Amino acid sequence: MDQRIIDLYDEYTHAPLPRRVFLERLTALAGGAAAIPAILAAIEPNYARAAIVGADDTRLAAERVSFQGATGDVAGYLARPKLADKAPAVIVIHENRGLNAYIEDVTRRLATEGFVALAPDLLSPLGGTPQDPDKARDMIGQLDGDKAVNNLIAAMSHLMAYRYSSGKIGAVGFCWGGGMVNRLALKAPDLGAGVAFYGPAPDPALVTAVKAPLMLHYAGLDERINAGIPAYDEALKKAGVEHQIHMYEGVNHAFHNDTSAERYNQEAADLAWKRTVEFLKAKLQ
Repeated sequence: MDQRIIDLYDEYTHAPLPRRVFLERLTALAGGAAAIPAILAAIEPNYARAAIVGADDTRLAAERVSFQGATGDVAGYLARPKLADKAPAVIVIHENRGLNAYIEDVTRRLATEGFVALAPDLLSPLGGTPQDPDKARDMIGQLDGDKAVNNLIAAMSHLMAYRYSSGKIGAVGFCWGGGMVNRLALKAPDLGAGVAFYGPAPDPALVTAVKAPLMLHYAGLDERINAGIPAYDEALKKAGVEHQIHMYEGVNHAFHNDTSAERYNQEAADLAWKRTVEFLKAKLQ
C-alpha cells in the first residue's frame, strides 16, 4: 500500500481528522472512490482477527472486573493463569480506541506467559469504550490525562491487593497507551517495569522522577512519534534510568496490532513481544 495512505490514516487517527476530510483525501490519493472499500478493509481494525488466545482458553481464568479509581469505578478485563497461586501482575493500557478485542487478547497472551494481566477501560469516566472505534478516539481526547494516570495508579493498588498477585506490578501500553506507560512511570515509584510500544515521550524535564526500568519499542516509519526519541533517550541517560530502545526498521506505527492487516508486521511484532515478555519476567521476579 502507498505509504502516503498509511501516513494519512495515522494523521486521521491521531490528529485527528474528521472522517469526511479523511475520506476526501483518501479518495484523491487512491485516484477515485472505487478502491476505497478495499483500502479501508486493509487498514482499519478488524477485531474479528484478535483471537491469538481464545476467550475460552482453559488454561486461563478471565473476567470483567471493576475497581475504585480516582474518578469513580473503573471497568476492566482481567486474565490470569488458573494454576498459579501467586504471579506478577501487568497492567495493559489500550490505544486511543479504548478497551477492545485486540487489547483483551493481549491481556490473555500475557496470562499464558504466567502473569496476572489487567486491562483497565480508561474511558470508564465517560461511560466506557463504545462499539464505534472513531467515537472512542474522540472520547480519548476528552479525558483528563492526569486523572487517567491516577486511575492507572489505582489499578496498581488493586493488583497489589489482589488475591492472585505477587505484588510486583508492571505495565505495557500501545500507542496512546504507550504514552500513558511513560506518564505512569513519572508518577508511580512502585512500578516494577514499563514497556511502551510507539508511545509519545513525556516531558524530558520530568524524567528524573522515573524509577522503573523501561523498554521502548518504536517503528522505523513512525516519524510523528520518533521525533521525540532523542530528547527522551538523552534525559533517561542523564537521570540514570535503566532503559532499552528498540527500533524496528521499515514498519509502521501500530505494527503489533494484528487487527490492522496493512500496518501489522508479524516479524517485528513477534520479536517485540518476545523481548517484552522476557523483560517483564526478569524485572518482576
